[in-house]
Amino acid sequence: MMQHPMFSLSVLMRRVAVENRWISHRWEVGGVAPDPSASSEIDCAAQGSDSWLWRGFKVDLHPSEAEGYYLNLSAPDPRVFVMWRLDEGAGDETARPWVTTISYHEAARMMDAGDTVDSVPMPAEVRDWVTPWVEANYRPEPRRKQRRNEAFWREGAPPASEERR
Repeated sequence: MMQHPMFSLSVLMRRVAVENRWISHRWEVGGVAPDPSASSEIDCAAQGSDSWLWRGFKVDLHPSEAEGYYLNLSAPDPRVFVMWRLDEGAGDETARPWVTTISYHEAARMMDAGDTVDSVPMPAEVRDWVTPWVEANYRPEPRRKQRRNEAFWREGAPPASEERR
């Protein structure tokens, strides 16, 4: 089994009151932080009446996602993406994080699938950890020169504009 580099994170979820006739609150990711406990089990601790700290999350790096990491790190404001869902445990609705990632591509796939994904600023410790890995593992795809509308040409025949010359 191939091992992937992993960085442990905790995720802070907040319930924010809103003035709205249909809902009383909304959920948001309050932030992420390095988690020195490096626990392999996800657990939750109330941080007050409207905040919950979820521990035991990991950012793991996969070579197939190197471009997504590179795009994120090269942005002016690198982000950590958190996919979360509402959980109806003990009769109280709570927002529960499910996945943390730093890949633009992985976050986009989750959003395309209809999941809720929030982003928060990437902590400096995470950026310092992932930068050497991206520098060592990301290789841009070589650009292929392609003539416009090449796919529509008849096999082996030049485009109509070249036939008339």
